[in-house]
Formats: sequence, C-alpha cells, structure tokens
Amino acid sequence: MSNTIVIFGASGDLTSRKLIPALYQLHAKGRLPKNTRIVGVSRSPFEHDEWRTSLRETTSKFAGKSFSSEKWDTFAPNVYYQSGDIKDAASFKTLAEFLNEIEEGKSTGRVYYLSTMPQLYATAVDQLGAAGLACEDNGTRRVIIEKPFGTDLATAQALNASIHNVFGEEQIYRIDHYLGKETVQNIFALRFANSIFEPLWNRNYVDHIQITVAEEVVIGRRAGYYDTSGILRDMFQNHILQLMMITAMEPPARYDGTMVRDEKVKVLHAMRKMTGGDFASQTVRGQYKGYLDEEGVPPGSQTATYAALKLYCDNWRWRGVPFYLRSGKGMSCRTTQIVIQFKNVPHMMFGDKSRVPMGNRLVMQVQPAEGIQLHFETKVPDAGMKTRTSHLDFNFQDSIGGDSLPDAYQRLLLDAVQGDASLFARGDEVELAWGIIDPIIEAWNSPAAPPLLQYETGLWGPPEASQWMFDQNREWFDVCPVIR
Repeated sequence: MSNTIVIFGASGDLTSRKLIPALYQLHAKGRLPKNTRIVGVSRSPFEHDEWRTSLRETTSKFAGKSFSSEKWDTFAPNVYYQSGDIKDAASFKTLAEFLNEIEEGKSTGRVYYLSTMPQLYATAVDQLGAAGLACEDNGTRRVIIEKPFGTDLATAQALNASIHNVFGEEQIYRIDHYLGKETVQNIFALRFANSIFEPLWNRNYVDHIQITVAEEVVIGRRAGYYDTSGILRDMFQNHILQLMMITAMEPPARYDGTMVRDEKVKVLHAMRKMTGGDFASQTVRGQYKGYLDEEGVPPGSQTATYAALKLYCDNWRWRGVPFYLRSGKGMSCRTTQIVIQFKNVPHMMFGDKSRVPMGNRLVMQVQPAEGIQLHFETKVPDAGMKTRTSHLDFNFQDSIGGDSLPDAYQRLLLDAVQGDASLFARGDEVELAWGIIDPIIEAWNSPAAPPLLQYETGLWGPPEASQWMFDQNREWFDVCPVIR
C-alpha cells in the first residue's frame, strides 16, 4: 500500500529543519516505503517546484555531508505543496480533492503531521473530520501531534477529548523527539537484552536514580513562551518523565506498542503523590541571575528556570528508591544523562581510609555524545590495596564506524508510517504526567511556595540544590558529558 504524509505548517522551521531532512534521509537509505508522497500545507503561496527548490537548499544544509543531489532528484518528484488555511473549511475540501488526485483513488495510508501552533491542534483535527479526511475506508489514517499536549491536566483532557471525536486512540501519535534518540531506545536493549543488568535494577541494589537535562543556553528571545511555561512545563511533564518511565518500567511481554506503553503508564500510577510539606522538602526551584533582564520578561517574574524534584515510585521494584529529576537553563553545559547509582558494598575490607568509594554507577548519556559508561572500583597499581574508580565506555558514534547517528525524527516518522506506536505517548500517559506536575506548579504559585533561588549561569544551578543532596548523604553527578 502506498503512503501520503501531509504536513500542516509546512512553511515553518520544524518542517525545513527536521521533517523534510529526516524523510529525505529515509529515502536515501531505502527505508521510506515506496510510493510515499509528501504534501506540505500552509497559507504561504508556493508552486510545487518552488517549494521543492526551497527544500533542496535547506535539506542540503541540515543533512550535511550525507546530502546527495542524485538522491534528492529521485526524492523531490514525490514532494508536493498545497496552499491552505487550517481555519478555512474550504481549504480542507480542496486538500481532499488534491490528495485523491495524486493517489489516483488507490488504497493509501495517510499520516497527518500537525506542525502548527498548539492552539490550532483541535481546529485542524475538527477540519480533518469534517472533510472526511479521517475516514479509513480507503486506507489507514493517523495523526501526529507535536508537544506540548496541553498546558495542564484540564487542557490536556480537553485536547484529548477533542481529538477523540475524530480519531481513535490507536490513530493518534503524540510525538516527543527524545524517545526517538538512539540512546533512549538503547535503554530497552540494555535492560531487557542483558542478563547482567536486570537482576540489579531494583531497590535491593540501587541507592537512587538521577535524571538530568541541562541546557547551556538561556531563554534569549523566547520569553513570550517561556515565562508562561517555566521549566516544569517545558521539560519535566514530557521529556524527563518519559526518561523516568523507560528507566523504571517493568519488562513487557514483547516489544509491542500497546504493551510497552501499558508498562510505562503503570510507573505513573505508582508515583507517590506529594502532600503538605513535601512540596518544600522534595522540590527545589531556581532562576538564573539575569533572567529578569531578558527581553520580554515581566518585572518581578517568579518563573523558574531550574527545578529539582525528588519522586518515589511505590511498587515492589522501586519502593524507597528516590528518583532525582533536574533540569535548568544557563547550566554548566548541555547534557542529558540518566545515572543509576548503586549502593555501596556492605563492608569495605581494604584499609584505604583516604577515600570512601561512591558505589558503582551506570551513566547513560542521551546527548550530546550518545553512549554508556560504567563506573567500578579497581586497585591502584603499586600502591598496596588502595582502590580508585575506573570506567568502561561505549560510544554509539564509534560503534557505527564514523557514520552520523540518525536524527530522532527519522525513526519516529518511519514508525508512524508503519503503525508502530511504541515510542509515542498515549492519552492516559499524558494526563497522568500532568497529574504529577500540576500539584507542584500549584504549590509553587501559592504563598507557601519554596524560595525561588538565584544562581549564576555557567554553573549547575543553585548552590542550595547541591546542599539539598548533601543533606540526604548523596550528591549530584555534576559532570559535563562523560563521553565525547
């Protein structure tokens, strides 16, 4: 069966920077199913060849050395443009006629990608339904929705209800590009394809887990979005909780979209709810110095640009093991990493009193240099029975012989075309995640909110966040990318 990918918001940055380059790369590798057409829809007036010429230039830029003029010339004829306005019902009728024309009435699977402002998601879906474009009489119909999926639980529920009026849950693909990263997918393989890790992946051996998403950049000119969003909405509800779910989930019976997401949802159901003083004792919030001077930031804004949370997953595997989640702008470096901190040995038999071993540590680096590092104790040569921490490294880049790792959108777009929803968020998953984050946001907006701590850019957040960990006899893994 042939396929058509319809991109709404085709003149936007995401389409030229990520979507078209990813689809081109899939075509160049021979992975994009044959007879796949790409139709861009936007209000801007373009002819087919005019849009193809524009995309050739941007794709060449973002695909880099892998760009081939010859392969582009075989890809471009299947790229089309249709001018249209999401708010205009007539535009959707015209689009339906155009799709039927290029598909020649043959059974064709369609994927509608909503690369638009979030405020237009519900409108776009309503228009698709009214124009009969969600009907599956002549092939599958799926819709991809970019984050954010609402701004709180109530808006997420309203958005889900609106979309479900037109599409069934099995047709909806809520995309989070973090889940398309090779290292995130490798967590599944590391845990469930190796017998040496899974027996240790529990409260008996793990002291705590840290998940850090640090960004070196500040907000720049994004105040219009960021000051109404803040770090919890921007990073925690989606990216960080997704990483936590994959780290904490039970093994599914098989790698199947429904079963994988069932296990992820169970993690959210098991998360301990914060009450009363928990919001002060188990959360830290901060704002980098200079935030109030950024263009567009209101005077006296209390928006957090840094957050650290301590969460518990109350099930048999993780009872009593804290999950420390943190993210911030203006941090020391750009890195996303998951740290499994194992417990110390019950008795240190060696006489080296100069240092206390930190316990074994498994570091899964999601970006920028994807890889895995294992920390373990070894003997210091020619020094009696003193020990030191050594490490084993696995770097994805080295393992593929110098080729560049595929962009996350390649994997996710191909999965959506093929109907594999394993790496996409489900409706109940999104709502449960908001159910964790909303009470924290509410507490931070109340008179009893913990103090908004100030921190210098270029560091690891507020010094008080480090002291917070020390008070718990733990410390952050404050290391810029351990794998380069």
